[in-house]
Parts: sequence; C-alpha cells; structure tokens
Amino acid sequence: MILTKLLSKVAFMNIIKIISGLLFVSQFSIAQESVIEIEAVKKKINAIKTKALIKIDGDLNDSEWQNVPIAKNFVMLEPDNGKPETNELRSEVKVLYDDDAIYIGATLYDNEPNKILKEISERDNFGAADFFGVFINGFNDGQQEYSFFVNASSGQADCIRNGNQGEDFSWDAIWHSHTKITNEGWQVEIKIPYAALRFSKEDKQTWGINFFREVRRLRQKFTWNPVDNKKGALTQQAGVLEGIEKIDTPTRLFLIPYSSFYLNSPAKEKTFGNIKGGLDLKYGLTDAFTLDMVLIPDFGQTKFDNKILNLGPFEQVFNENRSFFTEGTDLFNKGGLFYSRRIGGKPRKIKLGDDEEIIEPPSAIGLLNATKISGRTKNGLGIGFLNSITEKTNVVIRDSITQNHRIETIEPLTNYNILVLDQRFNGNSSVSFINTNVTRNGNFRDANVSAAAFDLNTKKNTYNTNGVFRYSYVNTFKDVEDKKGISTSLNFGETSGKIRYSVGGEYVSDDYDNNDLGINFQTNYYSLYANASYRTLKSTEKLNSFRINFNAFTQFDNRTNYLQEQNFNINANLTTKKNHAAGFGFNVNPFERFNFYNPQVEGRYVIFPKNYGTWVWVSSNYNNKFAFDIEPNIGFTETKGWWYWGLNLSPRYRFNDKFTLIYRSNFYNEYQDLGRVDQVGNDIVFAKRDNQTLETSLEGKYSISSQMNFGLKLRHYWSFSENNSYHKLLENGYVEAYNYTGDANQNLNLWNFDLSYSWWFAPGSQMSVLYRNSSGIFENTIDKDFSYNSKQVFNHEQLNHTFSISVRYFIDYNQAKNIVRSLI
Repeated sequence: MILTKLLSKVAFMNIIKIISGLLFVSQFSIAQESVIEIEAVKKKINAIKTKALIKIDGDLNDSEWQNVPIAKNFVMLEPDNGKPETNELRSEVKVLYDDDAIYIGATLYDNEPNKILKEISERDNFGAADFFGVFINGFNDGQQEYSFFVNASSGQADCIRNGNQGEDFSWDAIWHSHTKITNEGWQVEIKIPYAALRFSKEDKQTWGINFFREVRRLRQKFTWNPVDNKKGALTQQAGVLEGIEKIDTPTRLFLIPYSSFYLNSPAKEKTFGNIKGGLDLKYGLTDAFTLDMVLIPDFGQTKFDNKILNLGPFEQVFNENRSFFTEGTDLFNKGGLFYSRRIGGKPRKIKLGDDEEIIEPPSAIGLLNATKISGRTKNGLGIGFLNSITEKTNVVIRDSITQNHRIETIEPLTNYNILVLDQRFNGNSSVSFINTNVTRNGNFRDANVSAAAFDLNTKKNTYNTNGVFRYSYVNTFKDVEDKKGISTSLNFGETSGKIRYSVGGEYVSDDYDNNDLGINFQTNYYSLYANASYRTLKSTEKLNSFRINFNAFTQFDNRTNYLQEQNFNINANLTTKKNHAAGFGFNVNPFERFNFYNPQVEGRYVIFPKNYGTWVWVSSNYNNKFAFDIEPNIGFTETKGWWYWGLNLSPRYRFNDKFTLIYRSNFYNEYQDLGRVDQVGNDIVFAKRDNQTLETSLEGKYSISSQMNFGLKLRHYWSFSENNSYHKLLENGYVEAYNYTGDANQNLNLWNFDLSYSWWFAPGSQMSVLYRNSSGIFENTIDKDFSYNSKQVFNHEQLNHTFSISVRYFIDYNQAKNIVRSLI
C-alpha cells in the first residue's frame, strides 16, 4: 500500500513535468508553423445558372447539363492516399443553380457496371452499395460542412461534419436525388434546396465544396479535391465553388404535424387504445440560426433500450433514441455536461415504509415541450440554447397492512436549460462556454453547472491541445451545505503522421456533481493517461491498412493517493487486400486497485486484485453475401478461481439487394467475481459469485425501395448472478467469511420484439407502423435451464403488446406559398 502511494506520487509528478514540457514544445511548434505554412492550392469549379426546370431522374443527357464546367481528376483517399483515379473508374461532376436550389450531376464511370453494388437500404444506412457524396460549406471557413450522399440504389444519407469532431448523421434535411445505372457506370442527379444549407447574404457566393465517391466492391474512396490523410480534418481540405450570384436566403419555415394511434394490451389487462397528436416546428431565425420546437411530443415508436443485469454501483447509461435530442446537437455536447436521457427519464427514488408500495409506478416522466435554437455565424460563433419542461408527477403509495393510501410527488414540474457559446477560429480551433441549469418547482433540488473548454490545433493539423474546466453548484434544500465542486482536464497530442501520441490528466473534486442534466459517476480523484500509435497511411503489398496502439491509464483517490483504476493495453487492427478485418489486444493491470465506489459507503474501499486479459476479433468482408464477426476473450486475476471468458458471434446473410438478416449472440461467463450484495447494519456484505449472460438478437430488413422498408428487431437477454460464499468488508479493504442469511442471488430475463414498416410517401413525410411486444422477469431464484427461462419470459401473461400507427407530414412554407399563389 505504501509502495503504491509512492509510485502514484512519483508518476503524477513525472507526467506533469512531461505535459508541461510538451506544451512548451507545442507552443514553439505552433509559432514555427505559422511562419512556414504555405496554403495548398485548392481546385475550383464554377456553377452555372439555369432557368430551365430540372427533372431529378438521374438522366444527365438533358440539354441543361451540356456545356457545363466539369470537376474531374479525382484522387484516392483510401487505401492508397493521393493516387490518381484510373480511367476505368473516373468521375465527372457538374454544378447548376437557380433561385431555389443547387443541382449536382455526377457521371461515375465503371468498366464493369454489372459489378456495381447496389443494396437497397433505409435512410442514413449505406449498406453494401457504391455511393457518391457532395460536401458543402456555405461560409468556406473550413469549419462545418453539410454532407449529402446517394447510393447506387437511390438511397439517401446526410450529415453535418465538424472539423475534427466527426459526423452527425442524426441531422436530416429535405432534398431530392435519383440515380441511374448505365452501360458505362452510373449517374447521380441531386437537388439541394437552399433551405437545407447555411450561407451568407453576399451577392457573390464563395463556398467550400468537395465531391466524394466510394467503389464499394474495391473499398476504394476518392475525392475531387485531394485530402491528405496525414492531416486530421476533411473540412479544411475542400475545393472552392464559385459563380453563384444574387440568390436570396429563403424563409426556412417547416411544419411537421403528426398523429399517432396506439393500441396497448398490457400483461393480464384488457386492451385499450389512445390517439395522440402534436406538431414539430423548424424556423430559420436568420441565415445561420434555426428554431426547433416540439409541442406535445410523441416518442412512442423509438427503439427499445438494451437493458442489462447491472451488478455495479452505477446506473446503466442508455443511448438517446428520441430524434429531437439527437438531431443537430453537436453544440450541446461541448464540455461533456449534457446527457439528454435525464430529460423525461426515470423518476427519482423515494423512501417507502417497510410495508409500503407504489401503485402503478411511472416508467418515465412526461415531457410537456422542448425548444432549441442553434446555429453559427459567418464569423464562427456558434450559439446553442435548449429548453425543456417535464410535468409534475404524483404517485399513489399503499400500505399493504392497513391498506391506507397517500399521494406523494415523485417529480415536480421541472425546467431544463442548456446554453452553449462556441467560437471557432483559424479553421480548426475553438473555445467554448457551456451552462446547464435544472430548476424544480418547490423545495426540490436545483442545480447549475458551467464549463469553459478549448480545442486548439496547429495550422497544419499536426498538434492538438484541449481542456475543460467545470464548476457545479447544487442547492439541496436540506439542512446541509450546498454542494460546490470542480472538474478539470488537460490533454496534448500529435494528430498527424504515421506515429501519433497524446498525454493528459484530469482532476475531479469530491463535491462535483453534474448529474441533474449530465452524467458523472466518479468523483474525488485525479487521473493520468498516455497513448501512442503507429499506422500505415497507404496500402502495402499484403494489407490495405494497419494500426497498433499503446494505452496507459491510471486513476488515484484524492484523499489517500491510492490507485483506484488502471488500464495498460496494446491492441492492433488491420484490413487485408480482400477487405477482411481483424484485430487483437492484451490488457494488463499490474497493481492492486483500491475501489472506493463498490462499497457504496463514504470513505470505505475494497481491494481488487491484479488482472490480465486478451482478446481477438475477425470481421469478414461485408460485401460478400455471407459475412461474420467473431470475438473471443479471456481474462484472469491473481485471486484463485476468479477468471472470465466470453464469445461474441455475429453472422449475417444478404439474400439479395432487398433482404438481409443479422444474428448476434453474446455469451459471457465470470467465476468467483467479488461484488457487493447488501449491507446489514454497519456490515458491508460482499459475495464471491458466478455470473453468466446469454444475449441473442436478430435484426432484419426488407426494402421494397429506399423509401419503403420493413424492419425486424428482436432481443432475448438472460443473465444471472449466483452467490457461492458471503464475506464482510474489512477496514483494510480485504474481506473475510461472513454468515449472511439473506438471498442475494439475481436472475434477469428480458424479451423485446419490434416489427416495423416505414414509408416515406413524400419528402420529409413518413408513415410508420410498429408492432411491439416485450416482457421482463426479475427474481432471486435461479434456474439454469435455458428452456425453462425462455418459456417463462414468453408466457403470454408476461407479454405486453403494443400496435401503433404514426403519420408525420412535412409542410414547407415556401412550397405551400407557391401552391396558394397558383390557386389564386
């Protein structure tokens, strides 16, 4: 223990010195590059104005497309970065515009047109298909691009790309496209209304633009303007679009009314139905900012959560499936303060008497409305504001002995706010201010959290330094002091070239708490990390790509400097010439860990032993009709009998371009795991237990067209934890045998089934039909017979059935105005 403390202090001081030295070097590097940087020559293309009515049918033989400048001479992005396109796979793109939209026409040559992959898929899912993309930046500032993709079967995908932060495919725009397979390859015709873009009001427009193509069977990707993969961001390596003049930024007003019908048959109850209706509104406040509102929201058709048997001290984190909280929310994710599932999530726990129970406990808190305003000026200032209100929720509590009832507010009327100011500069850097606030009506807990963050890159995108400082304040309305805490982190890394590295650290105080609108499990620690990686930038004789990573992470308790978390691993990933992928890794934790969270008592800790693990995975080429993923793993600790193994297996088969099935099976076994199970008086009870999980799922899709799809998703999850012996936690962190008379075994059996139909009957307008059934059983009794557990969860008395139909209709103010004028 003393040795661990000394090692932790020495490591901490040494790494701080390293970080300080590297930051000094980075400042020198930034200064040097600002002197020697020479801007690369960018390709340019002119857009030609047309007065003709362009029919979007994939046919580029119309007269409007003749005598238009051509963007050509594409360059490979992957796997042989910088290699010119071949004549057999050359690409040619033309650009037209009128007063309402910009038009893209692409001819994508292929000397083997019969081999063009063209799987039909739903929106934002590329599938096994060739695809073409156009990336547009209306301010030409290298910061944010609007990306539009079309695959060879006319399927659409769109996203917002922000510098080094990646792609946000939750964003959806209304645009038009069509493709056509020819004897020479395939053609793409795209119409993008100005309402789907952001640009200034200047008479002469200069936009950043790039064109993208993937030949799927070869896994070769090309861009019109060359993209150097030694540099981090695609957004700063776009070409230039000129020629667009005297266009007006349109009125961006969209109304999306909806109506839904639900027919529910809860377990052991009679069937009943209800009808819902509401409205989504999107309004362009300026050329840069958009207002989104949801009035009487309906999230009944969002996909189900993959719940698990949670044996740890922290709550399970779920993905956000509600479109309002996923679309265009990149600004709100700054600073790591926002976990949207807090809004309309699970109600808080309330104290009940020994004989009390809640009658019909709510699964979630109702959302009354939600509003967000977001956008970015031409000077790079991004502003985001989100507000949401959830309803007051009461529950009826019954005393099972006296049968008396009482009513208690489980959640009051609550207002959630988040404000973000994000200033970008130099095309690749930003500083941000973030504030979240939760105000509850009455004498309930209120919270306010603020953060300042920065993300700085050198002009060549070769080095990055980023960090954040957070401050939280919680008013508990109790006879205790309000909670005030801080959290801060600092990171530095090299982000280009074959060899890359990063180092960083984090400090979190004991009272830091952002869990009212964010999520944070661990406090009162400081952590240090470092990683290094090597990668190939071009294909080799035998491999398309190869990468190896080295990672080191340590976390120490602030009070004692004891090591409480660690991770040292090496892993490698590769893709072969036949586009199969594989990887492996080794994980070593060579020191004992003093875990302060599992005991769930302030100041107490449990000592976990040294442990080691390894894994390997293989993923065959998804272009093949049959493909599979497999990942076995195994690990050991220095405690006798404590070890684990697991196997993830996922075969998939594409019957044709319309029909695909994917099966997933995850099996995990852990033996003699040490975990907390109860507290008896002052005694914290741990158990050595065997844990087993079997999760199987099936996902299928049948696509009649890119606008009409059937979907299937089912999941069966069975997990149990069987206690072999009980132990009492000692003050020194170890355990000794304990006579425990309770039953702390756990058995969770879950079933979810979704069968859906989706039809995009008009741009932005959708009808969706969903049949869902689900059930769940939690008990302390364990029966290891898989057949018995399956029958239990499929018992008709346990199943809940839901049938729903939802229709959403997209109304564009501009189109509606033109229709009205034509009728007058």
